[in-house]
Amino acid sequence: MQRRRFLAAAAVAVTAPCAVFGQGKVYRIAFLAPDSSDAAGDLFLKSMLDGLREKGYVIGKNLQLDVRWAEGHYERMPGLAVELVASKPDLLMSVGTPGVASLKSATRTVPIVMVASGDALATGLVASLASSGNNITGATFFGKELMLKRLQLLRDVVPGMQRMAVLVNPANQTTESNMRAMQESAKPLKMELRAFDVREAKDIPVAFEAMRKVKVQALAVFEEAALYANAKTIAELALRQRLPTAAFTEFADQGGLIGYGVNFAEMSRRAAYFVDKIIKGEPPSKIPIERPTTFELVLNMKTARDLNLRLPQAILGSANRVIE
Repeated sequence: MQRRRFLAAAAVAVTAPCAVFGQGKVYRIAFLAPDSSDAAGDLFLKSMLDGLREKGYVIGKNLQLDVRWAEGHYERMPGLAVELVASKPDLLMSVGTPGVASLKSATRTVPIVMVASGDALATGLVASLASSGNNITGATFFGKELMLKRLQLLRDVVPGMQRMAVLVNPANQTTESNMRAMQESAKPLKMELRAFDVREAKDIPVAFEAMRKVKVQALAVFEEAALYANAKTIAELALRQRLPTAAFTEFADQGGLIGYGVNFAEMSRRAAYFVDKIIKGEPPSKIPIERPTTFELVLNMKTARDLNLRLPQAILGSANRVIE
């Protein structure tokens, strides 16, 4: 993987040395992205750069950004993390548990900002939300809560549902605990949950063919970079199989029935707060970890009509946004 540097959100390569930035300190940020520049990673990167710009950090002026894309291959992340640390940045950033874990293994001294990571406590990335106890700070969300809510929403949309599919990436450290929590919640409802593995795009049609054979009645999708990056494909295949779906909020914009979760664009923008604190001298261990306190429910009514579904009034009334 070659080193890439970017100018603004357009991801234009920077080839000139630091001297062109003029006088004053140029801060070097290294970003480890779990996916590719033409997918979800670029969306996270754009929002993060917008937030940095609002704080006064501009590429080409006082900021240099070095990005490595894992292209959905999590096994590449440890090597890419070591490569980024060797470039001697002022701080490191990543999205998702695998990326942050790889950076943590690569350095105990360079500050690390979690743009958005699933349950940093349960995965051992930090010791507590008040103080990480190490060189990490940033934002985390609790995927179990989100997935349990999606299970409930789909149950309300498909009364009497007995078999539900869940798309997961087994390479993500949060998958096992999140799936276990969902299984426990499904037991009293006498509902069977089937997990289908997706590590990269080519696995998606295979997973849907397996779903078709076992006749699942609905589909929930984990918060996960490989799944986030392929939301449109997942939504289209689900509609083709006439499966009601629930996933992250942006999923509804891609054609999914229900989007419920945190606002990743805002979390990415908020990452600039942590970067600014560190640049101004605050140790990461002294900056409390944040978690979202508000969640969004987005409904795609076009998809509901295509599925011939009538959504319960209680769900309609709770929606933050409705796509017609």
